[in-house]
Amino acid sequence: MTSINISVKKDAYDFLKKLKSKDQSFSDVILSFKKDKNVIMDFFGILKNLDWNMREDCMKDMRRSFDKRL
Repeated sequence: MTSINISVKKDAYDFLKKLKSKDQSFSDVILSFKKDKNVIMDFFGILKNLDWNMREDCMKDMRRSFDKRL
């Protein structure tokens, strides 16, 4: 494994240190950001089976209720 030293600001180091667990290296933490980019695709199509008319009616009821309280 090749090792390369880099310089980061103290804020960046503190951020990475908070994310790092005992069994992870800083490299593991940094590479986890690379993997997370595709996570959004896990949600593709998840809302297609919802009844949006019912959701809209619920939102209208909630807004009416809120307006009455004002």
